[in-house]
Amino acid sequence: MKKLILILSLLFVLSSCEVDQESISIVTLPVESVVIPTEFELGGTYPIIMRYYRPSSCHAPYGIYYEKDLNIRTCAVNNILREGGSCNQLNEYLVEETFNFTVTNTGNYVFKFWTGVDSEGNNTFLEYDIPVN
Repeated sequence: MKKLILILSLLFVLSSCEVDQESISIVTLPVESVVIPTEFELGGTYPIIMRYYRPSSCHAPYGIYYEKDLNIRTCAVNNILREGGSCNQLNEYLVEETFNFTVTNTGNYVFKFWTGVDSEGNNTFLEYDIPVN
């Protein structure tokens, strides 16, 4: 009998708990500005800094979006977005995300940093054409 009462009490306690319904997604945020060398040396490794605005306290850094196609690199910043909680808007909160780039090919590298979408729905980029010496 004591076991039955204990089990029923446990079930009552567990069923009365309320779980917050939050969802988490990965969002890509536009790059505001970039610090990148004006030239590369073959075999060298260079830090590349992307600056972006963190929109709210529900956004947290989640690495770099990085796509390569021959000597073209397309980059942006990924964040985790926690929705459903209480978030504070962060106006003008500039954040830096850095990655190291190792030069493995000769010729120029073209870096395209995603800055958002224009009024016609087209992706926009900051573009840098960096020669390899």
